[in-house]
Amino acid sequence: MSAGLPQASVKSQIFESLLGFLPDWVQITVLALIVLAVVASWVVKIKRKIAYRRAVRNGQPVHAAAQHGQGRGADYLGEYAPRQAQQHGSGADHLGAYAPQQAQPVRQPSGGDFLGAYAPRQRQGDGPSANASA
Repeated sequence: MSAGLPQASVKSQIFESLLGFLPDWVQITVLALIVLAVVASWVVKIKRKIAYRRAVRNGQPVHAAAQHGQGRGADYLGEYAPRQAQQHGSGADHLGAYAPQQAQPVRQPSGGDFLGAYAPRQRQGDGPSANASA
């Protein structure tokens, strides 16, 4: 049967027993340091989140693995890192002799090709359609 008063958790009882025998000024200092550590961790977390968002917005590369301490040494080379090779294309670019042959380029018709009987007469060797009209 509870008397309506919340009972202290085991953690708070252990904490009170550890600090209970110390003078008040030491207890206040320890509590202040704990609060300062919690606030400092929040500040660092917020600063990292802001830096990450700025990097994403500015299009800078973001090393997600390096944030969690799982990066490699090559992730930290910066300007000394080797240049990345150009993309090599798709798998179809590496078919070699098995690739389908490309068709010959087809000449696009121009406006003069549609004049028909109204087109001016062309002399021999004037253009590609000289053989067709002669």
